[in-house]
Amino acid sequence: MYYLKTEVAFDSAHFLKDYNGKCSNIHGHRWRVVVHIKSESLIREGQKKGMVEDFSDIKSALKELCNTLDHCFMIEQGSLLTETLEALKKENFRLVEMPFRPTAENLARYIYETLKEQGFEMYMTEVYETPGNCAMYTG
Repeated sequence: MYYLKTEVAFDSAHFLKDYNGKCSNIHGHRWRVVVHIKSESLIREGQKKGMVEDFSDIKSALKELCNTLDHCFMIEQGSLLTETLEALKKENFRLVEMPFRPTAENLARYIYETLKEQGFEMYMTEVYETPGNCAMYTG
């Protein structure tokens, strides 16, 4: 089995509604995302001959996905009062509403599944919200 990995980082804020602790307040992270691709064989012909996948293709797809989350406020749908949400929008804050709680675990799964839908043979996604805290998802 062959494995490739690449990583991208982005900055964004979030909070965890109904959490009893510091993370219930708005705070930011330098999120570090590491994706692992797998394959039992190498490409046999063409420009990608001898590769699992072109690193630039993986990195480009991951970077494009992470750019949608960079310098935004990630919000779980329904976690803010309508008035609060509208006020933030009036102030032109970049909000990304998600159908899940924006935890490292859920982000790992979201990134994994999004890249898999793009045709990458995913093995694992790691999402670090701090240098020492990482969530992993393998599908």
